[in-house]
Amino acid sequence: MVGIVSYGGYIPRMRLSRAAVAKNMGWFAPGLFGAARGERSMANWDEDCLTMAVAASQDALVGMDKTKLDGIYLASTTLPFSDRDNAGVVKSALNLRDDITSADFASSLKAGTTALMTALEAVKGGDKHRILVTASDKRKTKAASNEEMLFGDGSGSLVVGDDQVIAEYLGGYATSIDFVDHYRGEDAKFDYTWEQRWVRDEGFSKIYPAVFKGVMDKTGIAVGDITKMIFPCIFGRINAKLAGSVGAKPNQLADTMEAQVGECGAAHPLVMLARELETAKPGDVLMVAGIGQGATALMFRVTENILNLPPRTGVSGYLANKKTEETYTKWLQYNNLIETDLGGRGDQDLRTGLSSLYRNRKYILGFVGGKCKECGTAQIPAKRICVKPDCGAVDSLEEYEFADKPAKVVTFTADNLAASLDPPAIYGMIQFEGGGRTMTDFTDCSLGDIEVGVPMKMTFRINYHDPKRGFTGYFWKAAPAHSGGA
Repeated sequence: MVGIVSYGGYIPRMRLSRAAVAKNMGWFAPGLFGAARGERSMANWDEDCLTMAVAASQDALVGMDKTKLDGIYLASTTLPFSDRDNAGVVKSALNLRDDITSADFASSLKAGTTALMTALEAVKGGDKHRILVTASDKRKTKAASNEEMLFGDGSGSLVVGDDQVIAEYLGGYATSIDFVDHYRGEDAKFDYTWEQRWVRDEGFSKIYPAVFKGVMDKTGIAVGDITKMIFPCIFGRINAKLAGSVGAKPNQLADTMEAQVGECGAAHPLVMLARELETAKPGDVLMVAGIGQGATALMFRVTENILNLPPRTGVSGYLANKKTEETYTKWLQYNNLIETDLGGRGDQDLRTGLSSLYRNRKYILGFVGGKCKECGTAQIPAKRICVKPDCGAVDSLEEYEFADKPAKVVTFTADNLAASLDPPAIYGMIQFEGGGRTMTDFTDCSLGDIEVGVPMKMTFRINYHDPKRGFTGYFWKAAPAHSGGA
């Protein structure tokens, strides 16, 4: 049996109030008031599609032996590197084996479902047995645009394989149609969108029903047997009409989370599917589809194995751990829509030594330290000599992962003089459960959230961006455990 083995999701803690957007920009674009309901997910300044993909993947890998993975596929329309294996960065952050296949899927909002179908077909072919599929997007939008209200940031991850399947893959159907409802050129920052009525009537209203019918015909599943139809649609009011075109009823529609999150680009079908799997019961039939210059639709039947999955944060958990942001200028700052002065301390050359990054990749990207084989002392970063004074063994350390270890605050500082996009810069010493301590930056928190003894989790984040050379550097930071930092 081939299908989904595990699932996970990630929604950033911060949510931008749409009313705040309208309040600040309604003078310029009065139409914003009509969409000023609910919230949209808002990535922190140190988050992008790679950091969110790592968080969702950590969620999907809870309780799993990740050494069994022999592939990782990353889908996104907002990859930070045009010529670097972005999936390989995620692979390194998760500290997966080197001898696996990594691949990026891009350039279309259906990239997430295309990556999922490709992974399932690879497992069906027998060459691969377990593949991690993650989709993530953080799309830039112009201030006061419809997209600013409609879009959201987030990530969904699925592990597919041929054993311990929680949702059997029944079949898929795909179309490729160069229907350009929007596009983003090679050097453009923002999407260029076409007239919405034409996109709705000539695009969504024809492309979606065709793949719905195609996957039902291919799998032999009648519409009445489908428990949930899972598909994103920026035209929320026509969701029921699209499903009704093939005979589905409104109660068969999955929640698009438009009021809480917005639409997370290529990630949204996987985010929605992950959320539905949280409450799915054995025997449920789930159809998931993604659209973008054609569409891809897949059908699954939930198995008894779903009852055996260990608990995880899941999309619902991240939705519950939220902080509503009413400061519109903070949104503009985090998304580089305004230029602010970081002062003299922010004026520095951020050139990355690529040779050093390679040599230290286990520590920098994977947050791997060491544990002494002689005395059992854990330490990060790993050094040749054990840090325990009465041990001092040389070359005795074996690899020891800290990224998933709980920690607590030992000391902390709030620095108002350091250059920061979210002042004050908060950092300090944390102590890991099981041993080991390190100095680290804190994220997803304000000063009032931190005190000695507060539980913390490590989370993969942007450490800096070098605009001169177009390079983004990543590292691990600590976030309060309640914030959902993975």
